[in-house]
Amino acid sequence: MTRIAIAGHRGLPPDTADLVEAELRAVLAEEARPVTGLSCLADGADQIFARAVLDLGGSLEAVVPAQRYREALPEEARGGYDELVRHADEVHRLPFVESTSEAHMAAGRHLLDDADELFAVWDGLPARGHGGTADVVAEARARGIRVRVIWPDGAHRD
Repeated sequence: MTRIAIAGHRGLPPDTADLVEAELRAVLAEEARPVTGLSCLADGADQIFARAVLDLGGSLEAVVPAQRYREALPEEARGGYDELVRHADEVHRLPFVESTSEAHMAAGRHLLDDADELFAVWDGLPARGHGGTADVVAEARARGIRVRVIWPDGAHRD
């Protein structure tokens, strides 16, 4: 099975989330066989990717950056997080307590440790904080991991 990690923007506007979902599903459907998706299950790209992987017959592994990670997610994303954690074949919990930039970057590195490829839902701009999408992309490229950028025409961030 191909192991694909996700890194991507959070808090996507609804129209951009729809565009990203359509493109992720199309790209995943092109895979020759079901994939294992690796995700931190944050709001935005992570949850969209995880649902698409499961819907297309793949398996899911979750990486939880910190003990208080769920509480740091927007309230409206917690139900999706809970559902996806229940559907994960494996859940890797990192030793951080607080959901900090350091914990998020460590989680990104953990995703890459087990990935054949990284899907990056990324507008190409620098990270807004340490451990953001751009930082994970840079780490993947430094390791020689293939990066596929997903940023459909018409996508935007607030």
